[in-house]
Order: sequence, then C-alpha cells, then structure tokens
Amino acid sequence: MNLWLLDASILLASEDPDDEHHGDSRRLLEGSDPLATLDLAFYEVTNVAVRSWRDQPAARRLRSRVTAVADDGGLVRADTQLLESAAAIAEEHGISVYDAAYVAAARAISGRLVSCDVRDLVSRDLASLPCHAVQQPPPATALSPSPGG
Repeated sequence: MNLWLLDASILLASEDPDDEHHGDSRRLLEGSDPLATLDLAFYEVTNVAVRSWRDQPAARRLRSRVTAVADDGGLVRADTQLLESAAAIAEEHGISVYDAAYVAAARAISGRLVSCDVRDLVSRDLASLPCHAVQQPPPATALSPSPGG
C-alpha cells in the first residue's frame, strides 16, 4: 500500500469533468490507499473554485474533499522546516516554492506525490500522474511468491 500526497491539481481535477485527469483523480480518491495533502490545498482549491470557476458550491465540495483526505492519511502543515526544504527544492529544480512545498511534504511523510502538473513536477520525476498512481501494483513483500516459484 502506498501513501499518496495529493496536490491541489488532483483535487481540482476530481471536481472538473472536463479535466483529462478527472476519472483517474476520482479513482485515486475513492481507492484504498491512504491519502494526505498539504494545508496549502485548502487555499488553492478554494481560490480556483471561487475566482476562476465562480462556483461557491464547488468550493464547499472541494474543501470537504480536502478535509476527507486530511482525515484519511493526514494534513501536512507548513512550518519552518518544510518551507526551508521547499525553498531548497525550488532552487534545485527551478520550480515555484508552492510546487516544491508539495514535494517537500511528500518527502516529510515518506509518501509519493501525485499531481497533474506535467511541466513542473511530473516531467522532473518529482510526482506521478494520477493514472500511474491508480495503476500502481502493490509493493512486493517477503511473503509474496517469487517469480517462477
């Protein structure tokens, strides 16, 4: 079982049926793997729903979704250590500190980041797309039969 840290793009895609990652994001949210997110997600999803979509009901649904994720695997809170790590990651990879904060949060909880951000996160191997997360086979254990045996 994997612990997935979701960035705001996954939560937004799960609400937007026109998003190419909608189905996979929904499946990830409905799956059995534990999910976590960063406290920043509350602000990001609300901002998009209110400012871009002009949809208050969607903002409420998204905030509820963030709360459900936080109740499942956890809510990583921004603190000095996380922000220092995010600043270093941003500098190293040439990405925003916002994006780097999700990378730092995933590392802090030994989770794997899932994002729809191909340009800044997925293409740099800092995150997986939701389609890869829902297709991820369970990790092998010592009790699993070996191939061919």
